[in-house]
Amino acid sequence: MAFEPPFSSLCVSRSVVFGAAFTSLLTVSASAQDLSAIGANRTSPITRIDAANAPTIDADLSDSAWQQAQLIDDLRQVTPDAGEPASERTEIRVMYDESNIYFGVHAYDSEPDLVVVRTLARDGNLGTGDFVRIYLDPTMTRRNAYVFDIGPEGARTDGLLQNNAEILFEWDTLWEARAMRTADGWIAEIAIPFQSISYDQARSDWGFDFHRVIRRKTERVRWTSYIETISPNDVSLSGTLQGLSEVNQGLGLDVQAYARTTYKQNWQNSDDSALSGAVGGNLYYKVTPALTGTLTVNPDFSDSPLDERQVNTTRFSLFTPETRDFFLQDAATFEFGGRNFEDANNARPFFSRNIGLIDGVPVSIVGGGKLSGEYAGFGIGALTAVTSKTSTTPAQVLSVARITRPVLSESKAGIIVTNGDPTGQSDNTVVGADFQYRDSNFAGGNILTADAYYERSFSSDAGDDDSFGLALNFPNEPWRSNFSYKEVGANFAPTLGFANRRGIRIYNAFAGYRWRVPDSYFRTVDFNAKDLIITGLDNKVQSRETKAYIMFNNQRADQLTINAIRYYEDVPSPFDLPRNVIVPAGEYDWVNFNAYLDTTMGRPVVVTVEVECCSFYGGDYFKTDFQVAYRPNEIFEIIPRYVGEFIDLPTGYVDIHIFSLETAANFTPDMQFAIQAQFDTISRNFGLSGRYRWEYSPGNELFVGLGQTALIPGTYFRGQTTQLSVRLGQTFRF
Repeated sequence: MAFEPPFSSLCVSRSVVFGAAFTSLLTVSASAQDLSAIGANRTSPITRIDAANAPTIDADLSDSAWQQAQLIDDLRQVTPDAGEPASERTEIRVMYDESNIYFGVHAYDSEPDLVVVRTLARDGNLGTGDFVRIYLDPTMTRRNAYVFDIGPEGARTDGLLQNNAEILFEWDTLWEARAMRTADGWIAEIAIPFQSISYDQARSDWGFDFHRVIRRKTERVRWTSYIETISPNDVSLSGTLQGLSEVNQGLGLDVQAYARTTYKQNWQNSDDSALSGAVGGNLYYKVTPALTGTLTVNPDFSDSPLDERQVNTTRFSLFTPETRDFFLQDAATFEFGGRNFEDANNARPFFSRNIGLIDGVPVSIVGGGKLSGEYAGFGIGALTAVTSKTSTTPAQVLSVARITRPVLSESKAGIIVTNGDPTGQSDNTVVGADFQYRDSNFAGGNILTADAYYERSFSSDAGDDDSFGLALNFPNEPWRSNFSYKEVGANFAPTLGFANRRGIRIYNAFAGYRWRVPDSYFRTVDFNAKDLIITGLDNKVQSRETKAYIMFNNQRADQLTINAIRYYEDVPSPFDLPRNVIVPAGEYDWVNFNAYLDTTMGRPVVVTVEVECCSFYGGDYFKTDFQVAYRPNEIFEIIPRYVGEFIDLPTGYVDIHIFSLETAANFTPDMQFAIQAQFDTISRNFGLSGRYRWEYSPGNELFVGLGQTALIPGTYFRGQTTQLSVRLGQTFRF
């Protein structure tokens, strides 16, 4: 029977859709929350000490200064029993001097031998074991924060929390932390220089929260907002440290310099080898304590990991995330439009991967400048980069500017402007405005968020066109829902952004119910339904995905999801799958079943597997994605992964196999050796990356990188290039 989707003609009224969506949010039955009952917005004074009495950061809290520090010890469970006292005691001591803020943590444990440690890596996945987290929001945005994590043996990470949604762990700054196990648990000692973060000099109150994970119990405890519906990536109800004053950033100047030597061999020509050298670096200057200016000369990306290997089986180009640290450092500053849209990547006005890369081919960046932070109550982000000329592209000047302003109590409004085309083929500018709304006390203690944006591109090549959208999100318990609408013009062309599907309207509706199962093997069972409809600008349906799924979480945090999905695709013209298998034009509808299993991260062996079958564009389909993470101890980890797709259409058969391997040896929290290897059977390309990093003191490191590319067309290995880089970096702080 033919699939007859709704919205097949001009019968859609956007005002009706969103009017109904908003009404449903207002009438959803959800238990109200008393904010005081969940520890929201708690306060604590902070102790000031003389710099001469500053503690030594050695995971020993016997320094006399710690006896003066403010003590925080009333932590409550977020999971498994929200609001109940933590099963293990935690003491946090907080103090500061003119240059640093200090945290001393004593994480007591009645079974210290059972504390879980799975990594020693700097910037590793601390979520695989026990750890503690500090959130700092110096400008009291209640949306953005600095995040500092440390584990029982000194592994540490830092990141930027943006818009209560995502933590960018690629961000790095200079700070000190040490930890060690004790007979009654473990101790961590932390010093964060004021020069390493941005803050408002006139503000004496800072947003603050503390989070501890006891992995073997799958227990999370928090100082404030101990309610399970509040995400760990949410500081809207965090507490406050009171009384910071007269702190000092010095001159506010950091100079990062590097020298690199590279040897490259092209194996297609045995005489084609080269030894080269380069110098460069970054200069960071605190224009104000809350606003940082950056100059970069000849930035080095040799330490970037391999892009995740993908093979495209769709009609549209794939999105490849940014992996270069230089651009990830300030990514939160340029975030636009909000996170509540189903397809958040399509129609992005700015995507930093377009700077220094053209169609995946690296282009040297000669230099650039950035400005990021806050001034006079405005959030500011500005970036200009100059790329070198290539054989087909002249040198380019590429720029983006983003300004935001907090409005109401938890919301923000902003504008963005981009200018430039990395390919040099057009004059291109994009301008946009957005509003991101949040109410953490909606209808008696629920959370309501909404996003709205409008942007327009001006292109000498494609002409002028726009994109806009509206989204509503109700992320609560037991009911939750999301509704979004986005339109992307047929000629919308953000050459410094990303748009892989134009001339469309996207409607998305989601509703879910969470059942917390009392006294059971299962902790929660989620029942969810979702409908995604994509039409052309003529309102004719092009794609539809209707999904019903159930998700089980047990007391150990293992997760199993079972999906039933109905797809509809109206293919206007034939397109190619790999190996020249053709999908003819026509209308297709089919039903698939999908299962996803993810075992808890706390075990030495973590298994993630996804299986989907059985149809695809009028043919047969099977996909499996299988990954094992083996961490026998805190030093070694081995993560093999296999993705297989098997597509049998009336026009032909294709099987796709992608193999990858990640391994690491974490000798100390400051020394790591990591290897990545990837291969797929479509391109037959093999990639290998080995990276050794030793940060012998904060901000100073030795890096050695080895890269190998090859073709494996049959049973033999055909080397293409080998590259060895040695880089020495030094940071000078004034």
